[in-house]
Amino acid sequence: MRVCSHKGFVIAVFTRDEHCPPHVHVGTNKWDARFLFSFWHNSVGLWDVTPAKNEPCVRVLEELRRVIKRRDNLRKARDTWWRSRSTLCLENMGWSSRTDEVVSTLLDQPQISKIVKGTYDAYTYKTQLYLAGHVEPLEIEL
Repeated sequence: MRVCSHKGFVIAVFTRDEHCPPHVHVGTNKWDARFLFSFWHNSVGLWDVTPAKNEPCVRVLEELRRVIKRRDNLRKARDTWWRSRSTLCLENMGWSSRTDEVVSTLLDQPQISKIVKGTYDAYTYKTQLYLAGHVEPLEIEL
């Protein structure tokens, strides 16, 4: 599903046979770039470009990253991902109360709680993380 367009490039979340982590696709008939986004922070990053031999210049990729990161575009990407996948791709990860970030559960430290479930509310633009051992969910305003 189309998120936005920029200089002839269509930025989209694929809604069939898609997989974690949350990402959008953009490209041409010669290359496809995937950009990662999250439901707990507002950064956007380049995941990969295939085939690598046809990768566009860094300036083009950075410009696309910035377009995706715009609040309205990132919000539409999140909304589309949530509606089509119903997952934040954070289950079984950990939440560090010390650093306020998602971490590996392999880090066996007392301030890390396992993420049991996550939900996203497109209306309030908030993420709720349900943490093992906690009664109330952790709410993240995006």
